[in-house]
Amino acid sequence: MYAEERQKVILERARQNGRVDVTGLASEFDVTYETIRRDLTALERHGVLRRVHGGAIPVERLGFEPALKVRDSVLTEEKERIAKAALAELPEEGAILLDAGSTTGRLAEQLPTDRELTVVTNSLSIALTLTPRTNVNLMLLGGRLRTRTQASVDAWALRSLAESYVDVAFMATNGVSVERGLTTPDPAEAEVKRAMIASSRRAVLLADHTKVGNDHFARFATVEDLDLMITDHGLADGLADELESAGLMVQVV
Repeated sequence: MYAEERQKVILERARQNGRVDVTGLASEFDVTYETIRRDLTALERHGVLRRVHGGAIPVERLGFEPALKVRDSVLTEEKERIAKAALAELPEEGAILLDAGSTTGRLAEQLPTDRELTVVTNSLSIALTLTPRTNVNLMLLGGRLRTRTQASVDAWALRSLAESYVDVAFMATNGVSVERGLTTPDPAEAEVKRAMIASSRRAVLLADHTKVGNDHFARFATVEDLDLMITDHGLADGLADELESAGLMVQVV
């Protein structure tokens, strides 16, 4: 395969999966790591990929925030595994917080029916999922609704969080890295996420592998602010160790 053909396939992979990693591509094309790095550099110079630790992401991810419906349709098996693993972090009784996101939405669907829980959320879609559940005391944060993510933000949501305290906050993010921490494209959502972590005894991040090494505009936490991250086996080699060296426990499922 010529370099141009290989690079075309690499770009398609990145756009389909949200990220490509050097190790996986070298194995797939049976070429050296250095060959793949040159391919990624060439694609970055063309302005279609951005190099990140261990691989690359499509530039669309830097300035474009996909709608919740779009995000919920990709990496579905990985998100189901992450949500299922997160069930072990639930208290036997008490209060939890579910941040707006596609993976936290999967956790809402899987919440057990045999225990009483207070669930605080800023997600309209999660609230609709939990409305029929008689064992759930649902607390929906008010505020301005961002239609792209179906999340409530701004002062009303922040006031409620300032007066709340939950056992576990299950957080979502658009990007996480040791250097930049947890990031999201929208400053208003970042402010609410920051308040969510502050209102919790423990903070657990649910994030598929495409979020790791990815940075966005607004930072809302450092990795040290979290107690646990649950992610999937698509994580590039060395990234889990890098996060754990920074003080974050990582569970790969």
